Amino acid sequence: MVNGMLVSWADIVVLVGGVPVTGITGVEYGESQEIVNKWGAGRHPVGRAKGRITPSCKLILYQEEVQALSAQSPTGRLQDLPPVDIIVQYIPDSGQLVTDKIRNINFSENARKWKEGDTGQEVELPGVPSHIEWGKAA
Repeated sequence: MVNGMLVSWADIVVLVGGVPVTGITGVEYGESQEIVNKWGAGRHPVGRAKGRITPSCKLILYQEEVQALSAQSPTGRLQDLPPVDIIVQYIPDSGQLVTDKIRNINFSENARKWKEGDTGQEVELPGVPSHIEWGKAA
């Protein structure tokens, strides 16, 4: 059961390569793991085995932030940037800072989607991290 105030977007700080990003409208990250039943005698599984952990992430940034990132690349391509860490920090109602670390990300796409009536350009940047370190409130 949740009591008190919940974490909101205004409570989150995102750092890319150690630099706070203000032109961000979304961040998504997670991991999935293969877990399979193992069969032996009888009709029911006798245990489970765990396989690979696959991390994922995506940033949603304004075009201006993407341009700043692109300027760091020797070719202007986001895919040619060296791996970077993304840090997501927030303070839940407990008052204890939580820090999640998305490690060694390479951006896998660099695309724009413009349409009539746009007043700003948001760019989705999927990334391929090596792993995620999940923070805990102390």
